[in-house]
Amino acid sequence: MKNETTIPVSEGTQMAVQRTVMAADRSLMAWVRTGLSLISFGFTIYKFLDYSREQITATGIQPGGVSSPKLVGLFMVGMGILSLIFGTIENVSIVRKLRGQYTFSYARYSLIMAGFLTIFGLIIFFGIIFQLKGIGTH
Repeated sequence: MKNETTIPVSEGTQMAVQRTVMAADRSLMAWVRTGLSLISFGFTIYKFLDYSREQITATGIQPGGVSSPKLVGLFMVGMGILSLIFGTIENVSIVRKLRGQYTFSYARYSLIMAGFLTIFGLIIFFGIIFQLKGIGTH
């Protein structure tokens, strides 16, 4: 059975706990910013290099490294997804540790945003892999 005892806290301690939770959320939002940048940059590189390769191929020249735009884009998008996942894990573990010691309620909007962006990143990732109409090709 899990020990469910919480420490009765003074108002100063309550505010300190809230500041710690908000700091964890700010840290998560930094992870989200980094992840979203990597996902966006990876998709942009993929589309730009893919378009450049199509233009070169249209002139009759066969470019080397045919899959390089796909690999570069996948790498960047994958790193963005990992950034979102690592940030979420870090945030959840900090808040879970605090909840084990203190009682507080706090809206977790940054965590919801991180979840949505992770799903968005996965859609982009698999869109590049499978070149879905409207995501991976034009």
